[in-house]
Formats: sequence, structure tokens, C-alpha cells
Amino acid sequence: MRRKQFLAGAGLGIAGTALGACSTYGKDPDAAEESAVTTTGSAVAPVAILANVADVPVGGGVIVDQTVVTQPTAGDFVGFSATCTHAGCTVRDVAGATINCPCHGSKFNLDGTVANGPATRPLVSKPVTLQGDSIVLR
Repeated sequence: MRRKQFLAGAGLGIAGTALGACSTYGKDPDAAEESAVTTTGSAVAPVAILANVADVPVGGGVIVDQTVVTQPTAGDFVGFSATCTHAGCTVRDVAGATINCPCHGSKFNLDGTVANGPATRPLVSKPVTLQGDSIVLR
């Protein structure tokens, strides 16, 4: 083995070890995983808690990460992708009973359908359900 090959290999090994150490820095090794799970029969499916029921107003909604959660009528929670179907921008807010995109002015109704273009397709649906007082993405 040549000296350059040895040094390059050693450098990669050290870098890999350092990166691996950084990925666990600040984590309690004895702590349980934080991801929520739900069981259906014998299968375990991971879920993500998006919001509390109280955080989503009737006739309104919230945007959490890349998901829009609305409550068009009391107790009816619906989830959508936060990506506008016109040009792929991320919608900005839910106000005035519409989901609003800042890029070209598209507006979507609380059920994801187009209220005002230039978008012509509804927002992509995402499966959300209630678990206690939480709205979760399945």
C-alpha cells in the first residue's frame, strides 16, 4: 500500500467516525425513541402528530411543516400537501377561509379545491386522523 493511499483511507475513516459521533451528540442513549406509533392489528405504523384539535379553528386551518390541516366544519379535519399545484410553491397561510399561495395568488378552499387560479388542480390530499386531542398524519 502506498503512503498516499494509506493516508487517504485513514482520513476517510476518521471523518466517518466523527460524523457518526455527531449524529448522536446531545442525545440520551438510554432515552426511548420519540416517534409516536399506533397499532392496527399486528402491524405497527408510525404517525406524526401535526397539531392539537384546539389549534385548528372551525372554518380555518394551520400549516405544519409541509402539511395543511383544515377544519371546514366542526369536527371534520382534512389534510393536504402544502405544495401549490400551480408552480410548486409552498402555500403561506390559511386566512379568510382559503389556503393561500404567495407566488402567483392561487387560493384553495378548505376542502383543497381551487377557489382562485392560476392553479387548476386541487391540493394533494394527505391522510389525517384524530388520536385523542391530537391530529395525526398516517
